Amino acid sequence: MSDRVGEGASRLKLEREKAALLVIDVQERLCAVMDRDLLDRLMNRTVAAIRGARALGIPVIATEQYPRGLGPTSGLVKVELKDEKPVEKIEFSAAVDEVMRRLWGRTQVVVTGMETHVCVFQTVRDLAGRGVQPYLCVDAALSRTEEDRRVGIDLCKEAGAVITTVEAALFDLLGKAGTPEFKAISNAVR
Repeated sequence: MSDRVGEGASRLKLEREKAALLVIDVQERLCAVMDRDLLDRLMNRTVAAIRGARALGIPVIATEQYPRGLGPTSGLVKVELKDEKPVEKIEFSAAVDEVMRRLWGRTQVVVTGMETHVCVFQTVRDLAGRGVQPYLCVDAALSRTEEDRRVGIDLCKEAGAVITTVEAALFDLLGKAGTPEFKAISNAVR
């Protein structure tokens, strides 16, 4: 029994050298059909996740689902990505070859994005299937309806995701206060 408890605890711990951030399909036309208040929260938390990951030296990867149809990455997120070009895909899952290459062998992926019950869920399932531990930030995951979002979160959990928030993930990666990164993370999550 104690081995199982230890395994569960170690699965919950994020580590900088093993982690990456994946921002899934935060695109203009998808944003246009989301609840405005929930979208604002997603944008705020996604920007915080990107800023925090950058402060910690963690790779940030973004994807775009069929950008000719759904448009480019939303401006707020695009600004934070700087020169990092999103991976274009037509598959619902973002666990495509190009994303897997950009992970550089990282075995933990902090996941944010849209839509929770489609692309986010299928990505989480496929990452777990490839031996990569997904961490779903529920405050930065959105669907057009609350029911689909809730079901998507449940499906992600069933697929093996650790359910977390942006702030919880960033402070877990940080590990301690009193560092330059601490100040950057604290500012990012405000």
